[in-house]
Amino acid sequence: MQHDLTDAVQWAITERIADPQRIAIMGGSYGGYAALAGITFTPDLYAAAVSIVGPSSLFTLIASIPPYWEPVKQKFMLQVGDPDSDAEMLRERSPLFHVERIQTPLLIGQGANDPRVKQHESEQIVEAMRTSEKQVGYVLFPDEGHGFARPENRLQFFGHVEKFLARHLGGRCEPLPEDQHGGSGIER
Repeated sequence: MQHDLTDAVQWAITERIADPQRIAIMGGSYGGYAALAGITFTPDLYAAAVSIVGPSSLFTLIASIPPYWEPVKQKFMLQVGDPDSDAEMLRERSPLFHVERIQTPLLIGQGANDPRVKQHESEQIVEAMRTSEKQVGYVLFPDEGHGFARPENRLQFFGHVEKFLARHLGGRCEPLPEDQHGGSGIER
C-alpha cells in the first residue's frame, strides 16, 4: 500500500497537479504509520508529515496486543508478519529502525490512553529523532485514546497541524492562541 501512495504522489507531480516542493503526508493509525513510512522510505518526496497515533515499530505494535485479543493477534501476524519468523522483514518496514533516513519535518499527535497504538509508539520515534537532531514536534493528549474524540482536542491539534503545514509548505494559518482552544494537549 505504501508503494500505491508513492505512485499516486508521483502521478500528481507528473500531471502537474501537485508542486513537488510542497507535498505533505498525513494520517491516523495505519495512516500515521504510512506517514512515518513515507518520510522514512521516500525521504525526498514529502516536505512535511503528520502522524496521528501511528505505529513506529511493528515489533512493539504486535507485542502490545493484549492477551484477550489473541485471535486478532494471530490474524494480524499472518497479515503483517510474525516477530519470530519474519523479524528481518518487520525491522525493514518499521520506521523506528531507519530514523537516519528521515529528512522531513514531522508532527506527531498521540492519545495517552490509546489501547491500540500505545503512547510508547510515538515516544520511541520522537526520542530517536531528537537524538539524531531531526525536526519533530509532539503533542500528547492525556485524556484521549486512539484518535482525538474531544472537539476541543481536535481543534487544538489541528491548530498545531495548520501552523506546522504553513511553516513547512508555505501559506497562511489562522492564529489560534493556546488559551483559546481549550484542548488538553501537551507539547513535548
